[in-house]
Amino acid sequence: MSSPVDQIKEKLGVVELIGSYIKLDKAGNNWKGKCPFHHEKTPSFFVSPDKDYYYCFGCGAKGDIFSFVQNFEGLDFRGSLKVLADRAGVQLTQERSGVRDEKERLYDVMEEATIFFVGKLRVSPEPNEYLKKRGLTENMIRDWRIGFAPDQWRELSDFLRQRGYSDEEMEKAGLLKRTDTAAYDRFRGRIIFPLFDTAGRVVAFSGRILKNDDDIAKYLNSPETPLFIKSEILYGYDRAKIHIRKFDYSILVEGQMDLLMSHQAGFVNTVASSGTALTSEHLKLLKRLSNRVIMAFDSDNAGFKAAARAWKLALVAGLEVKIAQLPEKFDPADLILKGLPGSSFETGKEDWKNVLKEAKHIIDFFLSKLVIADKDGRLVANEVREQILPYVALLDSQTQQSHYISKISATTGLREDALWEDLRRLPKEKLLEEEIANKTKKPGSEDLRQDTIEKRLAGIIIWLAGKTDLDIFKDLENIRNKFISIISNDRWKIYAEASDTDKKDMIFQAEVSYGDHKSLLKEINILLTELEEEYYKKDLEKRMVLLTRAEKSGQADEAMVILQEINGLTKKINELKNYKKNLK
Repeated sequence: MSSPVDQIKEKLGVVELIGSYIKLDKAGNNWKGKCPFHHEKTPSFFVSPDKDYYYCFGCGAKGDIFSFVQNFEGLDFRGSLKVLADRAGVQLTQERSGVRDEKERLYDVMEEATIFFVGKLRVSPEPNEYLKKRGLTENMIRDWRIGFAPDQWRELSDFLRQRGYSDEEMEKAGLLKRTDTAAYDRFRGRIIFPLFDTAGRVVAFSGRILKNDDDIAKYLNSPETPLFIKSEILYGYDRAKIHIRKFDYSILVEGQMDLLMSHQAGFVNTVASSGTALTSEHLKLLKRLSNRVIMAFDSDNAGFKAAARAWKLALVAGLEVKIAQLPEKFDPADLILKGLPGSSFETGKEDWKNVLKEAKHIIDFFLSKLVIADKDGRLVANEVREQILPYVALLDSQTQQSHYISKISATTGLREDALWEDLRRLPKEKLLEEEIANKTKKPGSEDLRQDTIEKRLAGIIIWLAGKTDLDIFKDLENIRNKFISIISNDRWKIYAEASDTDKKDMIFQAEVSYGDHKSLLKEINILLTELEEEYYKKDLEKRMVLLTRAEKSGQADEAMVILQEINGLTKKINELKNYKKNLK
């Protein structure tokens, strides 16, 4: 029987899969589009249905449907396997060894906890009444797996112990708190909203207190765990991503109820920061799907100030930001549920739709707020400099900046040359300088490709070490020696001495990908050849830099030596390409 990876590849074509994420156009026998892994204006990203792979000539991103989903959605191999298996209708079975590693056990315990919370909500009238009062339908409550944590100290942990989970596992998953003398459930007396990763797996919880108490936080979120990194999870992203791609914009709200009511009203491209500060990682997730985002914020001063940083981060990320201003004392959930007093619309859904329709580009929004009447020129200039120009400075292109400088001048009467001078003098905030630096990184770079191949080969070698019954075991020492000769003994030690969890992850990928592969030795030789090629390419790049320096400084003899080295490296790279072609 073929492996799950082979079954998925048989059912999902690379063009079909990647074309569901980005726009592809026919280009001869191949397809092309703009690379999702780096910013480009001219398409250099090619997909080959014959070779079943993609390659970007701009940044070097390359691979199959699994590496594409991993890099695009920020998933590990297990996550991409689940996403693609669900899409292909392939049933995943427990790995052959029958052993669940630490990370897999954590996913399991989170799933069991979700089942527990959902079951408790079904038999608890008070939280059901609260959710229905807030406007949620039974279908929404069920589909989003909302639950309830009873106001008991150990009911969840007792339930999980009976299912074979240890206190250490529950604590690591963020479900249990332990002191020197006691252990107790983290979530008690709260309505529970599961938070999902991009593959739809439960990785954390957010609990809303049922009975308001000034001494207790209204919301309690899971701590960061091996499964949950707050800066990388947006509530609802797993469900909204396909619709964000379809509609070419996302709607960003703050809380769980805002998200749920927006989805219930039909705005299924909505995501939520879920009470945590918005980060550049959140925005990268959104930008992979669309460059456009509408951000809704509370109309009070606190909501305005909290949103300002998010707006700046979004502009730094290169997003087109529009602001949807809510009426005073309304959040999206209340607006959708109640509607505006005296509104001519039949439902609050229409009021929410209207708020989104009237969303303004961030600079237009600030210009509309600028009160010019009865103010002298210096005061207006100061407000423009402090409130508007910092956002103009973060726009992606000078053409956009020029457009808004002209618009600000026409609105305020301030001279364009004076506005440009103020813009040039504007100091960049340290935070945003760091964000701009992060923006220049290329997730599809050659280093990523090299590391991916290395990790895959290391996993195969570690996996094969325990497979003495396979014919290929006799070749293991030669394979390992070749691998070490390419990467160095020191780098091999990093893999050989990795933690048990990391090794199990590598073994899992090797077993699922190659466990039933009839030509494994050929596949390993192809990977070794590709890895050696990557190392030579890296060495070639260094030599090219040294050659340029030697030529500029007039060191002719040194330049000649380097040029000979470059010719030698080029020859080796071409030989490897030919060898690989013959292997395939």
